[in-house]
Parts: sequence; C-alpha cells; structure tokens
Amino acid sequence: MSVHKNDAKRVTTHVLQAMKSRGERIAMLTAYDYSMARILDEAGIDILLVGDSASNVMAGHETTLPITLNNMIYHASSVVRGVNRALVVVDLPFGNYQSNPMLALESTVRIMKESGAHAVKLEGGAEISKSIKKILTAGVPVMGHLGLTPQSIYKFGTYTVRAKEKEEAEKLIEDAKILEDLGCFAIVLEKVPAALTQKVAEKLTIPIIGIGAGQHADGQVLVTHDLLGITKDFQPRFLRRYLELFEVIKGSVGQYIDDVKSRDFPNETEQY
Repeated sequence: MSVHKNDAKRVTTHVLQAMKSRGERIAMLTAYDYSMARILDEAGIDILLVGDSASNVMAGHETTLPITLNNMIYHASSVVRGVNRALVVVDLPFGNYQSNPMLALESTVRIMKESGAHAVKLEGGAEISKSIKKILTAGVPVMGHLGLTPQSIYKFGTYTVRAKEKEEAEKLIEDAKILEDLGCFAIVLEKVPAALTQKVAEKLTIPIIGIGAGQHADGQVLVTHDLLGITKDFQPRFLRRYLELFEVIKGSVGQYIDDVKSRDFPNETEQY
C-alpha cells in the first residue's frame, strides 16, 4: 500500500480550487483531537473537518444537535495544534447561525480567534444565505453543506438518501448555485444520488466534496472513526472500512489486563 507523500505546502482554498481545475481529487477526513490530527496531517490529508459529528463519536449523543460552540472551539483548537499542512474547517453548531446572521458572525469570530482554524462549514442553502454573506463579509472562508444535513434530522425524520425526487433535486442544484454565487469555496454533498452529484460538480466551478454521494464529486470525506473501524455499529453503503480498530484495541487492552492480573507486566526489564 502506498503512503501519500506529505507536501509541506499548506493547503488553502486557492490550492483546492487549483486541484479541481486540474482534476486532482481532494481527500478530507474528520478530526477532533491533537493526536489524531497530527497523524492525518502527516499522512497528507488535504482538509480536516472538525465536525459536529464529535457529538456522536466523541460524546456519545444520538444526534449532532447537543454539541455547543464551546465544545467545537475546544476540539478545533486541539486539531489546529496538530496540523502543519491541512486546511482546518470547523462546523458551526446547531443554533448558532440558522436564524441570526449576527450570531453567526459572532460565533465564527470566536471559532477563528480562539481556535486558529481556517474556515467554517454551515448546513443549508438559500435559507441561510444572510448568515453566509455576513461571515464572508468578515473575510472568513465558508464551506457549504447540502443534501442530508444532520442538524435538520428531526425535520427529515430519517438519515436516508436525499434529493431522489425531481423537486428536491432541482432545489439542491439551485441552492448549490446560490452558495457558489455567495462566495463559498466548496460544498459538501451528503447522501445524494451519484447522478445528481455529477450534475452539481459539472455546473459549479468550486469543489464538491461527497459523502455517500458517488464518485463524480471533486473530493471525498468520511468520519475518521468510521474509516478506522473505531465505531462498531455504523455500516452505511458508502463507508469503506480500512481497519477494524475496535477489535484490535479491545484485544490489546484485554491482553494488557491479563498481563497485569498474571503479574507478567511489568517484568524486570520494565522497571527501574
């Protein structure tokens, strides 16, 4: 297996645009802490998303809704300290931008000043355009997010594929164009049909990052804990597990417990 060479040149929104222009795929993963961020950055990842998915995989909540702005700033600042190359994007948490553009800006300013991150991500299209415009006016890069938007889970009532029907697909294309026209530097499309992703990627000049959105996107994003098999029960069709760390770690800890109980650890060479 080849290991991606980590070019020390920092990834910026301009670099991502150039990657789309020349047809180079963009690799994006989530990170919530310093240690994992350092590993992913050294591996050569292009974008690290400090996702509100931390609410699920780090805190054990059922949805992304409970995570707070302070939580996000804590995770983001931890990630930034582990990164030399990747672009660090932070999710604005639920309730911090949907209906109040001024609150959206204030929340973004806190994230940027207190964490040192490089950009923010917001879920939604035309309905949050005023908040996006307010943030962009302050000079902060914004990544959009359309399709399945987990912060709206109680509105959808399900995590199934979005935009399969013509009306919703047309609205998604329209929203994507609105986000580009506003000045978003990229858009995540989550759980939408591959053919729709292809249409959006071809119509827009900015990068489209897919998750469960097929192979036609300009890049892909997964939750790192899913990719590594640290989460055990999440098995969507779009997920490729590269490791099964849940069992590996469990086995290693079990061996440690056995060694302590049997007095095998520490041995004479492992003491002073």
